[in-house]
Formats: sequence, C-alpha cells, structure tokens
Amino acid sequence: MNTATATKSAARVADAVKVYGRGDTAVRALDGVDVTFPAGRFTAIMGPSGSGKSTLMHCAAGLDTLTSGSAFIGDTELGKLDDRRLTLLRRDRIGFVFQAFNLVPTLTVAENITLPLDLAGGRNGRSAGEWTDALIDVVGLRDRLHHRPAELSGGQQQRVAVARAFAGRPDVVFADEPTGNLDSRSGEEVLNLLGRAVRRMDRTVVMVTHDPVAAAHADEVVFLADGRLVDRMESPTADKVLDRMKAFDSKGAPA
Repeated sequence: MNTATATKSAARVADAVKVYGRGDTAVRALDGVDVTFPAGRFTAIMGPSGSGKSTLMHCAAGLDTLTSGSAFIGDTELGKLDDRRLTLLRRDRIGFVFQAFNLVPTLTVAENITLPLDLAGGRNGRSAGEWTDALIDVVGLRDRLHHRPAELSGGQQQRVAVARAFAGRPDVVFADEPTGNLDSRSGEEVLNLLGRAVRRMDRTVVMVTHDPVAAAHADEVVFLADGRLVDRMESPTADKVLDRMKAFDSKGAPA
C-alpha cells in the first residue's frame, strides 16, 4: 500500500443524519455519523440488521441524500452538486458492486467490463485500454471475454462485475454484500480479488457485509449500531469480528 495515499480521504461523511418518514413513524437510520474511508484501503462496514450500514454506504456514494450533515468524495461535497453533476461524479469517480451482479445479459464479458468507459465516451484512450487489459488479468477472465453472463458461474459473473466497477479507475468502489449470492468458495475468490485490487492496483474499496469471514479480508472494520458509529477494528480476523458482533447481540453494543 502506498503510505502517502493512506492518509488521503477517498470518501467521508460528517455529522451524517438520515431520517426516513415523519412524526411518530420517523426512523433515524443515521444519527450523527462521522467516518472517513482512507484512499488505498479496504474498509468493511458491519453492524446488526437495521444498524444503518447500507444507508451509510448509499449516502456516502451519492445514491441517497442525507437529511443533514455532509458527504464527500475526495474534496467534493455531494450535497452541493445538482443532479447532472452528481450523475457525472458517480459515473466518473465511483464504482459499484452489488449482491445481484447487474450484468447486461446481451453483452459479452469484455463488453460488460468496458461498459463504464463506453458510456463515458472512451475517456483516457490508450491508457484506458492498458488499464482494462491489466484488470482482466487481475480478475482472471482472459479465457471468458467472449462469453455472455448466462454462460458463467455466479462467481465468474461477480468477478466481471468487480472488473466493471474498477474499469474507469474510480476514486472508490462501494460493494454492497458482494458475496451474498455466492457459495463460500466463489465468495472467497471475489474477496481476494477485491483485496488484490486495493493492494496491487492502489484502489479503494468500501464494503457492507454481515459476514465476519468477508470482513476479515478488509484492512479495517467500522461497526454501526442504531445509526451510530460505535467501534473500529484494524487488521480484523474472522474470530475477532465474530466476537465483536456477538457483543451487539448480548449488550446492544460492543464491549
């Protein structure tokens, strides 16, 4: 990891509040969250069901808006962008990997991977081609480029989705339960792939997960409970994360 990059913020939220509904039915999904996702790092977001982890990711990525507080990609404050500029920012500076692979069934693997670049008008020319070529090797899909999604296993489809997310060299890739539809072996391959993208290609990943084994692939885990950031863990292991999650069940917050 590039130590100079590690101190830079890829994404962050400040005093983030998100309220759904009004009056007696209002739900405070985020309650004054301050968290920074460093560039060049793999960060996992965990917490009990309803803790606000997916809401945090959606607001940090500009897929949803905060009720109050601020969200930034780099130094750009998302709340100050109009719809057009926010759409362009998500296209050019953010990658997404979802539980459902969201591939275009009529396109080949190669076409699915380069789709963000094609939508952006083929930015970066030759350097984009070189980057995509290197990415294909990182995700191990060289022999599948002319196949369509229906001809691939679930794990292979998610590897295509990961490659597509990184194709435009985004500032940060947000992954929402990326192994949720995969068996343990395929899930492990995808998690190793995300880790390699961070460490070999100096990328940034923020992943929401409920799985301690998945979280153990990250450099750091941030824990939410009741819409608040309650703990952080560097160099996580599956056992340490599981112990921390058990504390939520027994006490409502980590010990």
